[in-house]
Amino acid sequence: MAPRTPASARKPASTGVVKAVLGPTNTGKTHLAIERLCAHSSGAIGFPLRLLAREVYDRVCAIKGAEHVALITGEERIEPKGARWHLCTVEAMPSRPDLAFVALDEAQLSADPERGHVFTDRLLHTRGREETMLLGSFTLEPMIKALVPEAEIVTRPRFSTLTHVGAKKLSRIPPRSAIVAFSAEQVYVMAEMLRRFRGGAAVVMGALSPQTRNAQVAMYQAGEVDYLVATDAVGMGLNLDVHHVAFAGLSKYDGHRQRRLTTAEMAQIAGRAGRHQRDGTFGTLAGTGGNDPAFTDDEVYAIEEHRFAPLTRLFWREADPRFDNIATLIDDLESLPPLPQLVTPPQATDLAVLKFLAEDPEVAASVRGKASVQRFWNVCRLPDFRQQGYETHGRFVARLWQDLRHGYLGADFVAQAIAQLDNPSGDIDTLQARIAAIRSWSYIAQRPDWVLAKEEMSARARAVEARLSDALHARLTERFVNRRTTVLMRKAGADAGLLPVRLSAEGALLVDDEPIGHIEGFRFVVDPLARAEDRKLLLAAAERHLPGLLAIRADALVQAAATPQGLEFEDTAIVWDGHMVARLERGRRLLDPRLRPDPALDRLSALDKARVIAALEGWLEAYHARALAPLIALDQASRDPASGPELRAVLLHLVESGGVLPREQSGLDRLDPSQRNRLKKLGVRIGSMDLFLPAALRPAAIQSWHRLARLCTRPAPLPPEAMQPVVHTRIAPAGYRRLGNEALRVDLAEKLLHSAHATRTAAKARRVFLDPAVARSMNLSTAAYAALLRASGFRVHMGRPLPEKAYGPPQPPLWDWRPSRPAPARDAVPPRPVSGAFAALAELVAR
Repeated sequence: MAPRTPASARKPASTGVVKAVLGPTNTGKTHLAIERLCAHSSGAIGFPLRLLAREVYDRVCAIKGAEHVALITGEERIEPKGARWHLCTVEAMPSRPDLAFVALDEAQLSADPERGHVFTDRLLHTRGREETMLLGSFTLEPMIKALVPEAEIVTRPRFSTLTHVGAKKLSRIPPRSAIVAFSAEQVYVMAEMLRRFRGGAAVVMGALSPQTRNAQVAMYQAGEVDYLVATDAVGMGLNLDVHHVAFAGLSKYDGHRQRRLTTAEMAQIAGRAGRHQRDGTFGTLAGTGGNDPAFTDDEVYAIEEHRFAPLTRLFWREADPRFDNIATLIDDLESLPPLPQLVTPPQATDLAVLKFLAEDPEVAASVRGKASVQRFWNVCRLPDFRQQGYETHGRFVARLWQDLRHGYLGADFVAQAIAQLDNPSGDIDTLQARIAAIRSWSYIAQRPDWVLAKEEMSARARAVEARLSDALHARLTERFVNRRTTVLMRKAGADAGLLPVRLSAEGALLVDDEPIGHIEGFRFVVDPLARAEDRKLLLAAAERHLPGLLAIRADALVQAAATPQGLEFEDTAIVWDGHMVARLERGRRLLDPRLRPDPALDRLSALDKARVIAALEGWLEAYHARALAPLIALDQASRDPASGPELRAVLLHLVESGGVLPREQSGLDRLDPSQRNRLKKLGVRIGSMDLFLPAALRPAAIQSWHRLARLCTRPAPLPPEAMQPVVHTRIAPAGYRRLGNEALRVDLAEKLLHSAHATRTAAKARRVFLDPAVARSMNLSTAAYAALLRASGFRVHMGRPLPEKAYGPPQPPLWDWRPSRPAPARDAVPPRPVSGAFAALAELVAR
């Protein structure tokens, strides 16, 4: 049998024009390809990255309409019926001779060890009916001339220049820079340091999902952060507004060994700097360790002048193998290239998995027939999104093959596998692992020959990937971005006073909606979450704008002080909007305290401070005029010479005691009848045991007096706010009289005593019977009632209990009056409780 002709030796049948557009980065090659695609009736462009295909898909949809444009990648397929323009990854490009235009982007990746054979196959065989465009770097020119001699070579110079600027410390890297590292650990370290110095950075790594990478890039492009930390994934497919590229290292692990970057790889990454006609710079990071990276003179020259060694070989692998059996398939995939310009690539992951599973007797035995071998090979080509090595990935492929060998994957099985990954919690590494796993299921679900419910399962997988990507973007932003510091650094520059500061309704100071602190009363407080390095900058930003903001606050306080409810008291402090603005201090007289403004008011201008203090004093005067009007009247009378010294002394003591004065301490006996009449006209009642001002026994009056009294002395405790008749306490509050373990309000005590004296007067006898019902209605115990009567001169007649059948129902207790006995000067000890039998006798006699 004649030897088989390799697919690469068969030239494509094409009558269209073939153009090779070659040049360095930043030459607009991709933009040119989009223009040419839209100029033809149909076409396809193959891109090296899924996110780049998605970006161009959105642009073409805006031009041609989404119903005419298809997106085809390994993990996502949007194929409207009758779509004419296709945006694809290189691996998913359709082989259709009817397409008028075909373009291959980044064709120099034909020299990539892992994916080069795919690009080489498209370069050799994929053609458009009318036009074919091969986009790549200058290094590809010899290979184009040798392998595609019919191609017209068009060179495009870079629009801007690249300049080497040497090494810079990370703290001195200019804004709009990309820092390139070559391991996840180094990326995290750089991003953490930038968060500390500059407020944060966006993060781009190959392990991120396309959606997360897009979100991070969008954050950078929108100016939310001024720095980007990335692996070499930034070197391809991302259009960024980068002014400077800093290399944190110049070597990387390529899957086999640690090696120095090639000059072409350095140029690919450095070429991200500059955009269109704006020049860019590149350099290295200083202070990264004992061996700081540095470019050689030859490398700098090559990058700046875009002069690189041309490619002399492209990787090739049989694109149309035979599927007679697994051994034949492996032989074809490992066959030698048909042309001297082509070389066999290192073993790719899909071939490594195929050979690994072919050694498993159980798996090998399950693959029989051409259709089965071809299906098995398609399963082995599942991308290793987890990057766990061909053996681990091979075991996953083996489990998948066992489910696919007899037909399709059930919808329930796929849905369950997807649902297990639908968990947006966890740290960055956990979410990256879940995204890698869901990308595998996205690839599986969009295959119509593997999954029955393809549309539904694909939609579910994309939705889960979107949720996980959003969560990962949030974790990256939370960890590596301090938005407040970023805004400050971007807006302030050298002068923090230039920041656009505004005051929110809640009192927070904002710069571009980022809080830098808040105003408590008239005091600026830096945000407690701010780091120590930011505090000086935040204070400087606020200092420039505080006078104007505080003037607005002063106007609001003056307006609030004009209303009774605009301010309030907390202990001896005057409070506005929840913050103290002044405090009371002892004055020359009890009812005339001094007002001490809060030191924060010193930040106001002299005029504003004077206005605020005048408003506070006016509010305080009006407050006391309402609450302490009776005591103020007594205070004014105590200073009237016409009152006489005896009355003035009594009035002064009444004011100092809050309007309640024990009779034996009052000096009442030194007043003449006219002075007593004047005392009564002032509202003071002369009771059996106390002189008191009824209007001063209201809650607001007692609380206001008590607040002022504490400035001068230690008054009696403040009574309950409700001012109930009886309080159970051993220390009588202000306005109450102590009766053992109870205290009775003095006006109610006078009411009970007045009733007792009225009963004695009506009975015209020394010994009378008193009904304790009124006292009990006040919640006053019989023992406390007895103590009150004893303190006013009554005496309990203690007798023996009488039989109930002889004297009827229970009677009130029996008391007698001794007019010759004066009231005791101190609280009396309550008597032994009166028995029910004495109460029965008293009520019977009263009838």
